Amino acid sequence: MLLTIIVFILILGVLVLVHELGHFLVARRNGVTAEEFGFGFPPRLVGFYRDKNNKLKIVWGGKEIDRSDILEKDDTIYSINLIPLGGFVKLKGEDGEDKGDPKSFASQSVWVRFKILSAGVLMNFLLGIVLLAFALQIGLPDLVDDGDNRTDAKIQVIQVAQNSPANDIGVELGDELLAIENFQGEEFVIASVDQFQELIQENAGQEIVLSVQHPGVEGSSDISVQIRESALEGEGLLGIALAKTAIVEYGFFKSFWVATKQTVYLIGAIVGFVITLIGNLITSKPVGAEVAGPVGIAVLTGQMAKLGLAYILQFAAILSINLGVINFLPLPALDGGRILFLLIEKIKGSPVSQKIEGYVHTAGFLALLLLMILITARDFINFEIIDKVKNIF
Repeated sequence: MLLTIIVFILILGVLVLVHELGHFLVARRNGVTAEEFGFGFPPRLVGFYRDKNNKLKIVWGGKEIDRSDILEKDDTIYSINLIPLGGFVKLKGEDGEDKGDPKSFASQSVWVRFKILSAGVLMNFLLGIVLLAFALQIGLPDLVDDGDNRTDAKIQVIQVAQNSPANDIGVELGDELLAIENFQGEEFVIASVDQFQELIQENAGQEIVLSVQHPGVEGSSDISVQIRESALEGEGLLGIALAKTAIVEYGFFKSFWVATKQTVYLIGAIVGFVITLIGNLITSKPVGAEVAGPVGIAVLTGQMAKLGLAYILQFAAILSINLGVINFLPLPALDGGRILFLLIEKIKGSPVSQKIEGYVHTAGFLALLLLMILITARDFINFEIIDKVKNIF
């Protein structure tokens, strides 16, 4: 549990910090003052800056800093803050003020503001490529043909449906299925996905015993499970998706090429999923269980931590790419929403009223916050978080 929390905070912190670093670097590159770049979220613990004599100054706590004392060449306050969940950058004029100041965000051209706003998304994509590349160098499971007789191949669980027979007996993502004993007491070593599916079909409605190897656990476990009599759509009889996998490692240069291709594919897949999700919301169709909030992501983080470093890096890469895509959506309060207002400004030839834009972003933020609360509440139900907390005591 503690390892899960630590890994989750580290991953989330790095993703958010890198995103904000993108805004910071491009703003500075284009002459916009970054008044503060913070590690973590306020309240501030300590701040650093260069004074007019180019001497390092340290300010403890939230004491107000006189900006007239800051070195003009490096006019950023760097802070370390209490809440360790990423970071933030505060740009001069980001809320529309100081339009007459050439160092203000509000005084920049549409193109410069677009570059600054989109830099966070690009940094998340770049981080995704780097993390995937390192994971591929360590070695990740790749799909192999069901007829491939590689000695290191595994029949591995790649998805577990909530409230399914497999989920009820503790089968998890990454588990290796070794053997199956049918209701007649006959045991079969699992050699392919097709073979496993045939055995499950033959034993529909019966109780069987699965031999399972959990990641990071010595020895296998024999688990009894009652198979459904009929399959549920998208879940089958047992509620798991399987793949035959083998560990594949790539060299330094090839790993970055493969990681780039995978990132482009993931961006397309995530965009397609978001379009489908929005369509379901508009047509009042149910939102799929694969949509998870912070609690669901934390649970998945714990599962990845059990699988090893390569899996953690791959998972963090996918989250980073997700964060980039979501932030680029043309929704209020997100980078994409602010870019949408830039597009409107470019078309109409003048900026949208700052008051109106502020109202729209505030309403959008509240809507996103409500959505996050609803998804988090569903996570608590799906992952039985309350029951798990009770069991601790």
